[in-house]
Amino acid sequence: MGNLAVGDVVVERDVSLTRESLVRYAGASGDLNPIHYRDDIAQSVGLDGVLAHGMLTMGLAISGVVTWLAGQGRVVSYQVRFTKPVYVPVEGAVSLHVVATVSKLDDPAPGLTTLSLSVTTEAGATVLGKALAVVSHS
Repeated sequence: MGNLAVGDVVVERDVSLTRESLVRYAGASGDLNPIHYRDDIAQSVGLDGVLAHGMLTMGLAISGVVTWLAGQGRVVSYQVRFTKPVYVPVEGAVSLHVVATVSKLDDPAPGLTTLSLSVTTEAGATVLGKALAVVSHS
């Protein structure tokens, strides 16, 4: 993790989600809510279509930080606010752009760094707001 400064980008990556991704996540997580795989059900409750699980989106966003830490630290806390649904098309994928930036050093305590995460769709919609991860440096 070396010499970090406020404003440094430590992770920048794109992640694609397909309908297959949603089915696999549903099976692994046990979240079998049909709004995550059936357009008719999603639309019947007022959604534009099938949407990604919030916890899947949240997990994909932090996974780049875990890779960046490479065993030299750990995620101490992680919080987000879900701001927009991530709609997944029938064919193809939706792409999420994830950027993690250093926002505080040695805060909330010495040896801890706070990262701000930006998670947007290729259309520019911010899907996670107030996304903050506190990581250790050990």
